[in-house]
Amino acid sequence: MTLCLRLVEVGDADRLRVGGKAVALAALHRAGFRVPPSICLTTAAYEHFVAGAGLRGVIQQELGRKDLADMRWEEIWDAALRIRNRFLRAPMPSAVADELRAVLEPELGPGQLSVRSSAPGEDTGASSFAGLHDSFIGVQGPEAALDAVRRVWASLWSDRALLYRRELGLDVESSAMAVVLQALVVGECSGVAFGAHPTEPGLAVVEAVYGLNQGLVDGSVEPDRWLLARADGRLLEHVPPSSARRQLAAAGELPVEVPMPGGSEAPLDPAAVAEVATAVRRIEDVFGAAQDVEWTLRGRDLVILQARPITTAPNEGDRRAWYLSLSRSLDSLRRLRRRVEEELLPAMDREAAELAGVDPALLDDAALAREIERRRAAHDRWVDVYWQEFIPLAHGMRLFGQFYNDVMRPPDPYEFMELLAASPMLSLRRNRALAALAARVECDAGLAARLAAGEPGDDTFESGLADFLREFGGAAFADRLCFAERAPLVRLLLRFAAAPHAAEVSRSGAEREAALYAAVPPERRGLAEELLDVGRASYRLRDDDNIHLARLEALVLEAAAEGRRRLAERRADAGAFGDPGRVAAALRDPNLVAEPEPAADRQEVEPGFRPRPRQLVGQPAGPGLAIGSARIVSGVDDLFELQPGEVLVCDAVDPNMTFVVPLAAAVVERRGGMLIHGAIIAREYGLPCVTGVAGATSLLVTGDRLTVDGHLGIVTVSDAVERP
Repeated sequence: MTLCLRLVEVGDADRLRVGGKAVALAALHRAGFRVPPSICLTTAAYEHFVAGAGLRGVIQQELGRKDLADMRWEEIWDAALRIRNRFLRAPMPSAVADELRAVLEPELGPGQLSVRSSAPGEDTGASSFAGLHDSFIGVQGPEAALDAVRRVWASLWSDRALLYRRELGLDVESSAMAVVLQALVVGECSGVAFGAHPTEPGLAVVEAVYGLNQGLVDGSVEPDRWLLARADGRLLEHVPPSSARRQLAAAGELPVEVPMPGGSEAPLDPAAVAEVATAVRRIEDVFGAAQDVEWTLRGRDLVILQARPITTAPNEGDRRAWYLSLSRSLDSLRRLRRRVEEELLPAMDREAAELAGVDPALLDDAALAREIERRRAAHDRWVDVYWQEFIPLAHGMRLFGQFYNDVMRPPDPYEFMELLAASPMLSLRRNRALAALAARVECDAGLAARLAAGEPGDDTFESGLADFLREFGGAAFADRLCFAERAPLVRLLLRFAAAPHAAEVSRSGAEREAALYAAVPPERRGLAEELLDVGRASYRLRDDDNIHLARLEALVLEAAAEGRRRLAERRADAGAFGDPGRVAAALRDPNLVAEPEPAADRQEVEPGFRPRPRQLVGQPAGPGLAIGSARIVSGVDDLFELQPGEVLVCDAVDPNMTFVVPLAAAVVERRGGMLIHGAIIAREYGLPCVTGVAGATSLLVTGDRLTVDGHLGIVTVSDAVERP
């Protein structure tokens, strides 16, 4: 069985065996273009590997937990992570390894390699899907090449590919991946060129950076850009990078920041730009359509690395491109972390403090209406910042997790979380402050009796409670302030004091951290340390940013509550003004007609019938097994009703509600993902957690007896209460 083909052996009819990238390279080679020495590992090698390791069943299990269309982005990433980990740990068939070793050095030489994906369904005239699958540069030696091949194969089932599963025609039984291995050509500069601008068809584009292309492709290196007239190749505009300092992408898995060679000079002169543009037009003649071309320039030799049809822009409303933009390079995460920690969060807190300096009760109606709108505008503006800048920072956890799994190959694909846990999160600091108050109540029977009777506590307790509310009283959940009333908080403290509750898991991760550093070569120790540091920062900020944002939400709710209080004194229909904007409008116009709030979408069921579930499947997010009665939490009132040993069931755990989690026996969420707040806080307390459970809050009811299996991601109902 021949598993490896040279480019001269590849023809247009071989697309299903070698994939679109290899077919395009072979066509360029036949047309006389200079391409790197290359060989192709066919799809037969992938099929041999997958069959021998039993991986088809693994993929089917992961994708069968839930309809892909119903999965959140985090759930898709989790499924892809688990698949990838199984690929990494599966043995390479000897037939594949032996044949690749036999041809690798004779065909490509002893130097570094590029190992690129070449799926049959990509790089066609109908679908390009650039960047959906993984490629690796700077690979040295046969064993590293085999490992890179394994990771390229796994990327067929990456989160990026799964998002485009329908368009790619991904099917567990019939999908396969070929791999192109090339001698690495290290040019003085590299780039990409578009025969036709993706959004302005009359233009062509050439982009270039110093060194290798990796930083340009992943977005960490800003290129010089030239715009040319597509009709005659005239140079119309040169757009230099906005940053004064550029980067050189060095060979290896991650780009390395170094001083830019040549000072402020562009990597291409006008003659070289014209040479690249001419080559791109000739490549278009070969394929009969405008191409997206990746190239490198070594001396005066222009080497074509790959060519594919230009990817069309996503449809309006398609958020997949936004999700793909969340994958950030280490350098991008460095900059983003500094901006979030040093600029954005302090600015948000300053604005919250400035807004809190205005007492809504002292304003007249017109001024109160303006204040409600001012606070809401500030909150909405920061919500936009949250989506654009805070959410992408969470990729630091993912980047570290992938690095850790690549190095350590652990049986548990989430082992890396142990190195991220125990970070100094605001929610944990709040929970410790609450636990300290509860400990005072537990140690003082007289204090507990006074509080249970509705009386004030002693001076020390009351001072501690005031300090707690001063620091954490801005928590808001489901459009309500969590600590607006004293009585529910006191009842919660009495519950903590009277019953066992979970404590934070003591874990330093020191042993695993030391094992990681021992497993990487000395020259990569610094990279491992920085990835871990960024991972821990993103783990912490993933939780903290919501608490900062909630302070602004609390200020909106406070001003709106004052407005509703005034409306309630004047009109019987004041309760119909729920939205803060409507409250402001009603304060301005006493004759404003109240409109009912839009009804929430409800699943229609047969009259007199409500389904009684037996078993619900989700994503395993916190290991362990627990049994307890369900407590459905959809608002603040439900939150304060949670009893010790109950299973907290909700749509999604918000960091502002996690102060009750230590009372729970387990956590079950409708939304899914290992890196969402419920999974993070459950692991901090060592609680079983299952996320991504479709129908968790509609099929389950408070009182159902649940068994939560955080290892398998299964919730079993052993004793269901009667449904109406």
